[in-house]
Amino acid sequence: MNKFGYKISKPRIIDLDKADFSLYKKLTRHVPSLKRCMMCGGCTATCSVNNHTEFNFRKCHLMFKHGQLENLPRELDKCMLCGKCMLVCPRGVNTRAVVQNMRILLGSTSYERRVSHAVGK
Repeated sequence: MNKFGYKISKPRIIDLDKADFSLYKKLTRHVPSLKRCMMCGGCTATCSVNNHTEFNFRKCHLMFKHGQLENLPRELDKCMLCGKCMLVCPRGVNTRAVVQNMRILLGSTSYERRVSHAVGK
């Protein structure tokens, strides 16, 4: 049997009827420009971190929107907040504010963890 280098991917069925959209609604209240995102992928294409890791802003946005928050804090910590993605966004989405507010809503910034650990919380 010939091997063509393809493999069957694990199904990613998302039941949006059971998804919790409350955090996404909070995020869009803090960063209203996120509603204009058309998922073009320009942010991911210009990302400096994406050259060295598997960071993908568009994927993070979709995961947050669908309530898939398990691995999201670790992914968001990869972002350097350099702002290149904001420069190429055709809709003017403030992607830096999106990442910062996602981190705050998830309580995931490594800075917050270091401060809370130092304070003893």
